[in-house]
Amino acid sequence: MTTETPPEYTLTLSCPDRRGLVHAVSGFLAEHDCNILDSAQYGDHQTGLFFMRVHFADEHARRDHAALSRAFAPLAERFAMTWHLHEAAVKPRVLILVSKIGHCLNDLLYRYRSGILPVDIPAIVSNHMDFYQLAASHNVPFHHLPVTAATKAQQEARLMELVREHRIDLVVLARYMQILSPETCEALRGRLINIHHSFLPSFKGARPYQQAHDRGVKLIGATAHFVTSDLDEGPIIEQGVERVDHTMTADELTALGRDVECVVLARAVTWFVQHRILLNGHKTVVFR
Repeated sequence: MTTETPPEYTLTLSCPDRRGLVHAVSGFLAEHDCNILDSAQYGDHQTGLFFMRVHFADEHARRDHAALSRAFAPLAERFAMTWHLHEAAVKPRVLILVSKIGHCLNDLLYRYRSGILPVDIPAIVSNHMDFYQLAASHNVPFHHLPVTAATKAQQEARLMELVREHRIDLVVLARYMQILSPETCEALRGRLINIHHSFLPSFKGARPYQQAHDRGVKLIGATAHFVTSDLDEGPIIEQGVERVDHTMTADELTALGRDVECVVLARAVTWFVQHRILLNGHKTVVFR
C-alpha cells in the first residue's frame, strides 16, 4: 500500500498591516487540513504593509487549486490582500531575451537542463542570430526578431504574442541590449527581470569594464532588478560585488564581472520562480 504525497502550494500575500494576520492565515490552513512546511513574514513600518509567504501541503488531496483558492478568497477580501496561490508541481514558464553577449543565457540554460532551475523555457528570443545553435543544443526554440527604430513596434508586438502564446510567467533580459517601450514594460510589470553591471562610480555606454579599469575601481558588481519604463531604475532584487585591484587587466575585470552577472541573475530568477519576491512600491521584499 502506498501513501499519496499531498500536493504542495505556496501562498504569497501583501496587505495593510494589522493585528491577527498570521493567526488568520495559519488558522485557515489548519481548518482546511493544510500543514505549513515553512513560513516567513515581514511588516514594513514605513509603508504600513504586511508581507507573507507560506509553503504548505494540502492533506485534503482530493481538493484542487481552484477549490482552495475559492475557500481562501473571503479571508483575503476581509484583509484587503493582494495574493497568489501557486502549485508547487507547476513549473513557471520563462522566456529569455538575449543579444550578442551570451554568458547569462548559457548559465541559465545549464541550470535549466541540469534541474537546478525548476522552470520550463519554451522559447528564446534574440535580435541577432548568434545563439541559435546554443538554443538548439538545449532543445529550446529560437526566435530571431531583428529590430530597428522603424520596426520596433512590430517587433515588440510579436514578442508579446509569444508571451501570450506560451503562457509566459517571467521574461528575463539576459543581456538583451534593447530598451523596451513603456507599453511593453507596463504589460510585463512585475514579471520582467534585467541584469546589468553596477559600479561605484557608475560607468555607462560602451565598454564599461574598460572605463572602470581606466578609473582604477576597487569593486565591480551586478544588479538584477524588475524592469520599468525608467531605465535601470526598477525595484532591485539582488546585487553582488567582487573586489579588484590595480594588477588586473580590463579583460580580467570583464571576465570577473560576467561571472558576477551570472550568479546574481540566477539568484533573482530562482527566487522569482520559488515565489520569494514581493513588490513593495519601488522596493522588493525577498524571503530567501
